[in-house]
Amino acid sequence: MVSYILAVICSVLVLGADQLTKYLVAADFTLGETRDFLPGLIDFTYIHNRGGAWGMLYGHTYILLPVTVVIMALCVFLYIKYGKKSKLLFWAIALVLSGGIGNMIDRVFRGGNVVDFLHFEFFPSFPVFNVADCAIVVGAGLLILYFIIDTVKDYRLKKSGDESDGKQN
Repeated sequence: MVSYILAVICSVLVLGADQLTKYLVAADFTLGETRDFLPGLIDFTYIHNRGGAWGMLYGHTYILLPVTVVIMALCVFLYIKYGKKSKLLFWAIALVLSGGIGNMIDRVFRGGNVVDFLHFEFFPSFPVFNVADCAIVVGAGLLILYFIIDTVKDYRLKKSGDESDGKQN
């Protein structure tokens, strides 16, 4: 139970950090401005992203908002169906939801613009991110890990069941 409470608290903190950092960057930077943070690793570059991941569907907020709602509904469905049995899945869903809500707030209240500012210099072609995007990426990674673990577990159960059925004959 403690793990679930921590996941909810973490999600609320991630959402708060996302909105606070976006506010601070938008208030203190000019659009397009770059400032060093950890030279050679990360800099802050203030941009507006009117698209989804990697700028896909640029300017199509009317598509991105319903897609975000569908993804969030899918996360709630996954939680209802499987999340109560798995702390890992609950954490993954909590992070994806908090990130999705953070970017949705921007799309609704910033005229379709999502504030991005984290530029990973060590991977120059990587898009500029924000805290919400980081939560979504980590949550998606945890979802993948959950499904890999679950698939391996099911395979082992099936294999051990097949072996025990063969020994009984």
